[in-house]
Amino acid sequence: MTDDHWYEDETGPMVRPYTVTRGRTRPVAGHTVDLMSQVTAVRTEAGPPGVDHARAALLDLVHRGPRPVVELAADADLPLTVVRVLLGDLAEAGLVRIDEPRPTPPGGPAADPEFLREIVELLRRI
Repeated sequence: MTDDHWYEDETGPMVRPYTVTRGRTRPVAGHTVDLMSQVTAVRTEAGPPGVDHARAALLDLVHRGPRPVVELAADADLPLTVVRVLLGDLAEAGLVRIDEPRPTPPGGPAADPEFLREIVELLRRI
């Protein structure tokens, strides 16, 4: 098993999510972490931060390039609630920036009912 995985293949979670977040279920106040929020690493000259394993692993994923929260959760193999709390901690420490998702322009793809029907049809085929 590598350090990139948080779960044993046969025994399940090694650490309970509430342990990783210290019992918290929401990010630190002032940090809105939406599914599609873009997370970007903030370069510091202080060198590697002194953060625990869970936060360091998440920070490593963010250092590879700006990513939406939902992708980070999938790649970290952690529940979305846990990732939101950890990202809030990293933002509070000044290690990442969390930008709100860009709104869809009026008349864009999300507003087109035919486009949405096509998506639903393609999902049904899967």
